[in-house]
Amino acid sequence: MPQLFTAPLGRFSATLFLALSLPLSAFAQEGRPPVPVTVVTLEAHDVTLTAPLPGRVAASSEAQVRPQVNGIIRERLYVEGRPVAKGDLLYRIDAASYEAQKTSAEALLAQANASLRSAQRELDRQQELKSRNVVSQQNLDNAISAREISSASVKVAEAQLLATEIDLERTAVRAPIAGVVGLSEVSVGALVTSGQATPLTIIRALDPVHVDVTQAAADILRWRRADGGAEFAEELGQVVQLKLADGTIYEHQGELSAAEPHVNEGTGTILLRLSFPNPEGFLLPGMYVQVDMPQGVVKDAILVPQQAVTRDRRGEPTALVVNEENVVEQRKLTVLRDHGEDWVVTAGVSAGDRIIVAGLQKTAAGATVAPQEQEAEEPSAENN
Repeated sequence: MPQLFTAPLGRFSATLFLALSLPLSAFAQEGRPPVPVTVVTLEAHDVTLTAPLPGRVAASSEAQVRPQVNGIIRERLYVEGRPVAKGDLLYRIDAASYEAQKTSAEALLAQANASLRSAQRELDRQQELKSRNVVSQQNLDNAISAREISSASVKVAEAQLLATEIDLERTAVRAPIAGVVGLSEVSVGALVTSGQATPLTIIRALDPVHVDVTQAAADILRWRRADGGAEFAEELGQVVQLKLADGTIYEHQGELSAAEPHVNEGTGTILLRLSFPNPEGFLLPGMYVQVDMPQGVVKDAILVPQQAVTRDRRGEPTALVVNEENVVEQRKLTVLRDHGEDWVVTAGVSAGDRIIVAGLQKTAAGATVAPQEQEAEEPSAENN
């Protein structure tokens, strides 16, 4: 008797289990409300990508003040570390010997002029006598030569006088450019010589200032080839931002003013020169800074919040997108690079797509969700 009901009882149990489990599972699927998720509607933008490049501040112009005559420093007429205008008197060198040379040159010029006048009178007399046929042509020629020699002597004397006047003027050492003058390398009473190796002081123009940065030549080539849909940013005139050594952003923006058309063979880098206004004199030569240098422009790029992007088992970036029926779809993304708190995406999503940024752990591809648009962040009351 038990053998007759063993098989039918097993089939009945299996049938009963399926009958009970399937309706319960279906009820669970149909009765569960859509999971609320937070989404962001994507938009297309032309994105300018930047890269931080280290650099040093340099004066826009710099002049090393050196003496052009020999002598003893008698006066220093400027305040170290203060602005000076072009032509301001900085040092005065003992001018006694140069004044004497000028006086001597003036006497030689007067002597030469007297000789010229005498030669001119002699020439006039010889011309008058020749017109009467009283003297020979030879006498007239000699008078003409003497007058010409005297005229040349006057020009030599004038040149010598001009040279002494220049040397005398150079005993007053003046600022060749406008800027901030540095510390004095010589003191009053020191002997200086023309063209000496050590400058008397250095003047630096600090408004504007230059910032010299280096960039790898390989990076420039990559952007010029428009890798990943990007276009290389124009070199000259690019607006750039400066970050100081303490991490703060400099309040004035600068621009790329020059690029060295040469690659350093040792480092493989190109020197870029940036120009920044410096009206407050905040930037000083030699200061270490960091520049956010434009690298390229990505046309119609999609900025995807980083919290919306995950990676699959292969390490490829993916994101969950809500379609028009509020059903979740998984998309594989082509990420170019980061941009602040977003990823720059060139494929996988498009403008108008709703991407999930919160609630990712509560849903999966194929599920129906209740999307809610993320509200724009407003400044907190503490910051107002």
